[in-house]
Amino acid sequence: MAVIFEKSVPGRRGVRLPANDVPLHTEPPAELARQKEARLCELSELDVVRHFTELSRKNYGVDTNFYPLGSCTMKYNPKFTEKIAAFDGFASLHPLLPQLRRGGMLTQGALAVLHTLEQLLCEICGMEAFTLQPMAGAHGELTGMMLIAAYHRDKGNQKSEVVIPDEAHGTNPSSASICGYSVKAAPTNRETGILDFGALEKLIGEQTAAVMLTNPNTLGIFNSEIKRLADLAHRYDAQLYYDGANLNAIMGKFRPGDAEFDVMHINLHKTFGTPHGGGGPGGGPVGVRRHLVDYLPISRVVKRNDGTYALDYDFPKSIGYIAPFYGNFGVCLKAYAYILALGGDGLKEVSENAVLNANYIMHRLKDYYDFPLLRPCMHECVASAKRQAERGVRAIDIAKALIDKGFHPPTVYFPLIVKESMMIEPTETESKETLDAFAEALIEIARKTEEGAAEEFRKAPVTTPVSRLDEARAAKAMDFAYPEK
Repeated sequence: MAVIFEKSVPGRRGVRLPANDVPLHTEPPAELARQKEARLCELSELDVVRHFTELSRKNYGVDTNFYPLGSCTMKYNPKFTEKIAAFDGFASLHPLLPQLRRGGMLTQGALAVLHTLEQLLCEICGMEAFTLQPMAGAHGELTGMMLIAAYHRDKGNQKSEVVIPDEAHGTNPSSASICGYSVKAAPTNRETGILDFGALEKLIGEQTAAVMLTNPNTLGIFNSEIKRLADLAHRYDAQLYYDGANLNAIMGKFRPGDAEFDVMHINLHKTFGTPHGGGGPGGGPVGVRRHLVDYLPISRVVKRNDGTYALDYDFPKSIGYIAPFYGNFGVCLKAYAYILALGGDGLKEVSENAVLNANYIMHRLKDYYDFPLLRPCMHECVASAKRQAERGVRAIDIAKALIDKGFHPPTVYFPLIVKESMMIEPTETESKETLDAFAEALIEIARKTEEGAAEEFRKAPVTTPVSRLDEARAAKAMDFAYPEK
C-alpha cells in the first residue's frame, strides 16, 4: 500500500479554506519564515477517506481479534460504556467550570462520579482512600512510590533501597529509581513460583523503604505468604506496594488492603473494561491505607455536609499535582459504569472466568510446550519454548508464526527468569471457541516444529504487508525521510 505522500497530485484539493480576513500587522522574522511551501499532501476528499479507511482495515484491534498478551492484556470494551462516556453532559464538560456558585451544578455530576468511583475502588481493594489522577499503570506506580518517599521524609526515615522480585514488571524498578531509590532484586523460588522468603529476609533491613509485589505475580502464581512478608517489611517500617496490573484475577476474593499492603495502583484500562493501546488512554488510580492518606495528590474530591461535591486543596503534606485536572476522566467514567453494571457478584465472576480461561489454555498446551510451573495458575500462564528452540524454533518465531494464523502473539521473553518464555493471558472475556482456536494454532506450530519446519517459521510472518524485520536495526536506525515530490 502506497504511503499518502506518494498519492499526492499537485493542485488537487479536498477542501477550500475561506479567505483570511484578519489583517497581518507585522511580518514574521525572516529567520522564522519558510523558504518554500510546507510539504503537505494534495488530495481530494475521496482520496483521503479511502486511504485512511484502507489503513483502518489493516489495524489489529480488540474489536476484531483476540489479544493473548500477558499482564497488560487488552480485553473487549463494552459498547455501553463508550456510549455513556459520549454523553454530552460529560464529553462537553469543560474542566475549568466552577464547582459551585453560578454554573457550578454543571460539574456536580462529574464530581459525584469521581467521588463514588473512589469509594467503590476502596471497597474492592480494602483501601482507605484513592486518587484517580494517575494517567496509566506506570504513572500510578510512580505516584505510589512518591507517596512512600513522602511518608519516609515526613517521619525522618533515612531509607535508600527498594526490594523488588526478579519476575516483576519492568516499570517497578523504574518507578523506584525515579524516586531516588536503589533497587535490590529478590529471587523467585523456582519450585513454588513465589518469592524465596529466606532470601528476602537477608535483603530487607533498616534501609528498605518499600517492597514492591505483584500478586498474583507475572508467573500467574498467587503468593500465599503475604501476611508473613508484610510482617517482615513492617518490622522495618518498609511500605508494602501492590502492583495492581493483575487485579482481574482476585476481585471479590482477595483485598490487598486486608493483607496489609500499604499502597497500590489499579490499571483501570485493563481490569475494568477500557482497553488501551499505543500509549493510551489509560488510568492508574492509586489507593492507600490510612497512614498515607495525607500525602495523596491534590486536588481531592470531597463530599460536603449539604450533599454537594467540591475540590479540596488543603492537604499540607500532599505530594502535589501529578496530572492535569482529574486524570483521564473518560476512562474513570467507563470504569465506574462497568463496576455498577457488574456489581459485586459480577466482579467475582470476572476473576473466576479469568482464572478458568488461563488454566484451560495451560491444560490444552501442556503436552506440547514446557511449563516451568505445571500447577494451577491464576489469570495467566507462562509456557516455555525451550523444547522448540532445540529444533531451531524460538519463542519469537512462534510469535511471528501466530500472526500468519490470524492471532496476536502472546508476550514473549517475559518474565525474564523463564527461558524462551511465552506469557499467555486469555482474560475473562474470551469464549471457549476462541481459546480452542488459539490453542490449536500453537499446537500446530509445535507439531510442525517436530516435523522440521524451522526454516518456515523463521521467515514468518509472510501474510503481512511487512514481513520479518531486523528488530534491533529497526529500533536503532530509524528512517524519518519523506519521499520527494
